[in-house]
Amino acid sequence: MRNDFKIIPFERKLINFFIDLNLEWLNEFFEVEPYDSKILNKSENVIINKGGYIFFGKQNGRIIGTFALIKRGEKSFELAKMAVKKYQRNNGYGNKMIQFAISFGKKNNWKEIFLYSSTKLKNSIHLYSKYGFKKVEIEKKSPYLRGNIKMKLLLQ
Repeated sequence: MRNDFKIIPFERKLINFFIDLNLEWLNEFFEVEPYDSKILNKSENVIINKGGYIFFGKQNGRIIGTFALIKRGEKSFELAKMAVKKYQRNNGYGNKMIQFAISFGKKNNWKEIFLYSSTKLKNSIHLYSKYGFKKVEIEKKSPYLRGNIKMKLLLQ
């Protein structure tokens, strides 16, 4: 991994990177669900305008990764839509993005960050566990059909 990787905040002109990176990832591992389409097609409305955040990972002037922190409660945020360009995976960028998300949450005095995933994604589950995310009970009506695991990190 190069040292010139940095995480930058949302800019409207970058929205297609958020959409394209997530579609690439979803189509590789699963399929695009209706809930995914809603978030991706109306991301500024359902994430940014409701108090959430979208960030981008930039390396050598190119956007290679993205993730969202969706506000779900007063101090509760969902880590969602994290994706890295296929040719850049396994280079530590996911680690950098999770470290940033946790640090950002702590700086903003959040209570927790949680996420939904699939046990099919063994590397992802390992990554989340490495940063202290613990498995918690998942709702009967999870927002994602593929989501069969929910993990939470308490920040306070």
